[in-house]
Amino acid sequence: MNLDFKLDTIYYDLILMKAKEPIDIYERSITTDYRSELWSKFIKAILEYKLLKDGDKIAVCISGGKDSMVLAKLFMTLTKVMDYNIEVKYLVMNPGYNEKNLNLIKENLKKLNIPAEIHQTDIFEIANMQTKSPCFLCAKMRRGALYNIAKSMGCNKIALGHHYDDVIETTLMNILSAGSFQTMLPKLHSTHYEGMEVIRPMYYIREYDIISFRRKHGLEFIQCACKFTDDHHNDLVQSRRAEIKELIKKLSKSMPQVEENLFRAPDNVTLDMVLGYKYKGEYHSYYDNYDEDDKEK
Repeated sequence: MNLDFKLDTIYYDLILMKAKEPIDIYERSITTDYRSELWSKFIKAILEYKLLKDGDKIAVCISGGKDSMVLAKLFMTLTKVMDYNIEVKYLVMNPGYNEKNLNLIKENLKKLNIPAEIHQTDIFEIANMQTKSPCFLCAKMRRGALYNIAKSMGCNKIALGHHYDDVIETTLMNILSAGSFQTMLPKLHSTHYEGMEVIRPMYYIREYDIISFRRKHGLEFIQCACKFTDDHHNDLVQSRRAEIKELIKKLSKSMPQVEENLFRAPDNVTLDMVLGYKYKGEYHSYYDNYDEDDKEK
C-alpha cells in the first residue's frame, strides 16, 4: 500500500463514511471539531517526517496523561479511516502508580475504548531507593522497559505523545541548563535496541489544543504520577521544565514569534557560523578548516 496519499484527502468529513469500524464520539470530534488542531497536524507529521512505513508494527505508549491518551485516539482513528498496512498496539507501562492513578488510567481506557495492555513493573520502587538522581534513573528505566515490552509484542516502533510545546521547551532547556544545542527529534533510531525506532506523531500539535479537547469532552487524566514527588509532597523536586514553560510564556508576550522561532531554529542551523558541533559522537570545530576556508576566499 502506497502511504504517500495527498494531504487534502484528510479534510473531508466524508472520510468517516469509509471507516472500517464504528467511529466513537472522540474520534469523530478529532476529525471534525479538532480537524485542523489535532487531526491534520497528526497526519502532517506522519507524512512530512515519514513516520510510518508499510508493515510497521507500532506500540503506542500510554502514560495515562492527556497527551498519550489523545495520541492513542489519533492512531485508533487512523487505523479505522486510512488503508495503512500497519499494525498498532496500545501499551501502558505501569512503573508503580498508586491505586488511585492506576484506577483512573483503567477508567479512561474503558471510557475512550482504548484496547491497551497494562504491564506491571517496579521502576518507582527501585528509583526511590536512590538518594542521588532518582528522576534520571526512573526515566532511563522507563525508556528501557518500553523498548523491551514493545519488542516482546513484536513491534518495531514506539510512538510517544510528545508535542510541539515539548519540542521547544526541550530546545531551550538544553541551551540554558546543559549548554548544548539539541532538540527533540520527530523520529530516532534506538542506539541500544536494534531494529527499534521512536516516532513522535504529535510533533506539530499544540498543548493548548490537547487541553481544549480534554475540556470539551470532560476528561480527567493523571498529572505527575511520580511516587517520589508523592512521598515528598513535591518539596524536594523542582520542575525545571515548568520554569522553562513559564519563561517561554513571558517571552511570548513581548516577542510573539518566540515559540515558532524556537521550533524552527534546529531546522535552520548554519554550521559555518557555530563554533563546533558533534556528529555521531565526534566533535568538529569551526577552526578545523579555518585557514583553508580563508584561502578559498
